[in-house]
Amino acid sequence: MRSHDIEALVSVGRPAVAPDGSFTVFATSRPDIAANRNVGQLWRIDLPDGAPRRLTRGTSDTAPRLSPDGTRIAFLRGDAKGKPQVHVVDAAGGEPVQATDAVLGVEDYAWSPDGATIAYLARVPEKGRYGSVEGLDASAEAPRHITGIRWHANGMGYVADRPAHVFVIAAPATDSEPFYEPAAAVLPDDTTTPKKTLVAAEARPLTEGTTSHSGLAFTADGRDLLTVPDDIEPDRRDLRSRVVAIAVDGSGEREVLGTDAGLSLYGLEVAPDGAIAMLAHEVGDGVDFVAPGVGLWLLDADGPRRLTDAETIDLGEVGSHITPSGDDFLVQDRTRGRVRLVRVSRAGELTEVLGDEVEVNGHAAGGGRIVASVARPESYGELVLFDGDDARPLTTFGAAAAASGIVLPTELTVTGRDGYPVHGWVATPEGEGPFPVILQIHGGPYAAYGIHLFDETQVLVDAGYAVVYCNPRGSAGYGRAHGRSIRREMGTVDFADVIDFLEGAIADDERLDGERVGIQGGSYGGYLTAWVIAHDHRFAGAIVERGFLEPQSFQGTSDIGSFFGDEYVGVSADDIARQSPMAVVGQVTTPTLVLHSELDFRCPLEQATRYYTALKRQGTEAAMLVFPGENHELTRSGQPRHRVQRFEAVLDWWRRHLPVG
Repeated sequence: MRSHDIEALVSVGRPAVAPDGSFTVFATSRPDIAANRNVGQLWRIDLPDGAPRRLTRGTSDTAPRLSPDGTRIAFLRGDAKGKPQVHVVDAAGGEPVQATDAVLGVEDYAWSPDGATIAYLARVPEKGRYGSVEGLDASAEAPRHITGIRWHANGMGYVADRPAHVFVIAAPATDSEPFYEPAAAVLPDDTTTPKKTLVAAEARPLTEGTTSHSGLAFTADGRDLLTVPDDIEPDRRDLRSRVVAIAVDGSGEREVLGTDAGLSLYGLEVAPDGAIAMLAHEVGDGVDFVAPGVGLWLLDADGPRRLTDAETIDLGEVGSHITPSGDDFLVQDRTRGRVRLVRVSRAGELTEVLGDEVEVNGHAAGGGRIVASVARPESYGELVLFDGDDARPLTTFGAAAAASGIVLPTELTVTGRDGYPVHGWVATPEGEGPFPVILQIHGGPYAAYGIHLFDETQVLVDAGYAVVYCNPRGSAGYGRAHGRSIRREMGTVDFADVIDFLEGAIADDERLDGERVGIQGGSYGGYLTAWVIAHDHRFAGAIVERGFLEPQSFQGTSDIGSFFGDEYVGVSADDIARQSPMAVVGQVTTPTLVLHSELDFRCPLEQATRYYTALKRQGTEAAMLVFPGENHELTRSGQPRHRVQRFEAVLDWWRRHLPVG
């Protein structure tokens, strides 16, 4: 595939299934280069044999959720200012009705058990900030008084001055009379034309103050809302979570789970019988998050109880969520580049529902049927139906990407220098070669390359390169010990693993030219790329993208700087220097392209500029490309034109430093 073929990458979001299993609804999303944004709508499929039918025609309709009786669909759609608001449409289709009018948009929402109410989370700005006062420019706002250990977040910016609060609002009727634009008039009280009415009901806040909230789940009786409060710590980061139950009638709140439980929450769900299920991990001293072993927990009367094994089952960071199914729960487990769907009983018994060559992104159940959104080696996103014993596809969105020309990678395991098995893949162009080789390194580090159709690999293969990529120690999906092996030992066994895999892949396939190799990676992959080229000079060129390059300054600039570097590289000056790419930048002779985004608050821009400047000052060939308006997620959800321009820059760099043929 070519760079502009990213338009064929259709992702399928988390589905919803009618209570009787008669139909499913879901949202799709894809990059649109002309519109320069991701676009998508809602779809419906009547089960078991219906064809996909587009249900809405918005620009970017997302996150559909069915009312408890299955007659209405709530979803998020941008309003006139582009802020996501809850809309409701009849499950059979029709014109959606706007339900919320939050100043900064809605972050999350939930139906009440009786379908009469919608609860939602929305950020409330301090007066005068973020356009809340017409005509007040951001540069003229009052100064921000910061006293806590956190103040910003990647993809958003400042956080303390816009906490997320819980609201409830009456769900609108889908057949109600529309609101009409008022005509110009002078009213008796000397005011002029009234504002147009946008929503039928007034939202009622259930929380206020500086505490922010995340996650929403109604209790089974509908009387309370479960949510996770988030207070910015004054001095030291604390990843332990609390859960509170807020009375819907406004009569107060009570704590359901305290920080003394020592859990950090990733997800929360209430089963029809009232059981509270959580995705969480034990956080030890409050900041030990490395390879956390996220598992499924039940909140029993005497406290939380883990249902899955912390060492071998990993339910985190893949869009994970919980689906109640009978007395059991459906969750996603990532393992060896796959993400399988598993069923977990309340006794902790685990059975696989959907596995093999898939990465499950979302799931839903109803009427004895299970529907899942998945990615495959030949498709970025599809919907599948599990009805009994077999899973069968319901969509063919991957056909467009397949038509653009894709290569199916070959799986490979290489025995490393210390006998450790390193697992990964090799993707090669058609033909006899020899092909120049590019070593790709993923971010994280507790993340993983998977089997799904990956545009970054496919574009390089189309240009004539063999691409080698693996999941070295430190990655997710191979057990907790594998993930924790580089804690405060970065640049050790992970360095060995990627080099050993590269050499093993070249030895395994004579078409790969071991004399012509390049290396690239993003985030932690940027870190390890910078580390490798300081210690191994075989590479014709390197691309260091959105890298974690200077742990010392990262501590005071990154949105996760208050704990990430401390846990991964330690806190002493010696430990930091021992694992810092900036400390060894003087050893780099490889021509290096530095890619970064202007609004990256995860790995801030100063990480790139300091590294680039050091390369230039010592005479190492280097160039830097900075993308305006983008954050850490450029390659995944950035503006499509920027994504294409990035591909063009990457290919141009390799054409000049690692030419094909």
